[in-house]
Amino acid sequence: MTIRIQPLTADVFASFGEVLDTAGAPDKVINQGLCGRYHDRATLDFPEGGRAGISLFQAELRALPYRLEMMERHPLGSQAFLPMSMDGFLVIVAPDEDGRPGTPRAFASRPGQGINFHRSTWHGVLTPLSGSGLFAVIDRIGDGDNLQEHWFKKPYTIE
Repeated sequence: MTIRIQPLTADVFASFGEVLDTAGAPDKVINQGLCGRYHDRATLDFPEGGRAGISLFQAELRALPYRLEMMERHPLGSQAFLPMSMDGFLVIVAPDEDGRPGTPRAFASRPGQGINFHRSTWHGVLTPLSGSGLFAVIDRIGDGDNLQEHWFKKPYTIE
């Protein structure tokens, strides 16, 4: 079971979340005309309470072909991954099929892109393919079980 990697674009990713980048003109120019503000690019969703928190993740670099054995989701809140380097990373998502991930899809982000997963979106783990592996992650901080994992009986190969 092989999954081919596609480029990450806002259109193809829309059902899973938002692509965070600086495509197009800034919404506003600030700081004496020296800074473009790309305003409100992610929908943070925490309907069960809690608060937005910013954490730093140091992820180990991975290689292709990548063996996808497990996916996870966060039913109590959205989750954003923002690389802290100008390196792209691998984004793996799947539609929900009766409480389990359906057929996964894989996307290659471009340098400078981040993503925000909608609440309850099945996704792979943080998968940097180059760079430092350092990410800022914005997600829900609060009580409750906000992690569900699904292990595949037969892993997928991502290439």
